[in-house]
Amino acid sequence: MQYHAHGDGWVELALPWKQELVGMEESGILASGPIISLMDNCTSMSVWTKRDAFVPQVTLDLRIDYTRAATPGSTVIGRGECYKLTRSMSFVRGIAYEDDPDDPLAHAAGVFMMIGNN
Repeated sequence: MQYHAHGDGWVELALPWKQELVGMEESGILASGPIISLMDNCTSMSVWTKRDAFVPQVTLDLRIDYTRAATPGSTVIGRGECYKLTRSMSFVRGIAYEDDPDDPLAHAAGVFMMIGNN
């Protein structure tokens, strides 16, 4: 994964296509695991930009709904957004896309729980 962009309450990370990340070799399509990791990371990091601080947290819930397969050879961009903070919980959503955010390959929704001193 590589840093792509960020702003207040959102982060984008890039996942370049690599043969080692392909699920079925004959198709060239990325496996779901790397995309799940991408979305977990970018949504988690969006919480830090929203809080304007690093706070240790754990993924309590993360749902990924796929709308289509990634295009073989394409870099996937994960965009995570933290839309709600409480004292101990953060609520996030995001999309995974290639060239056009209006044509996502997956949607994400999740909750992170702060650990340690809240």
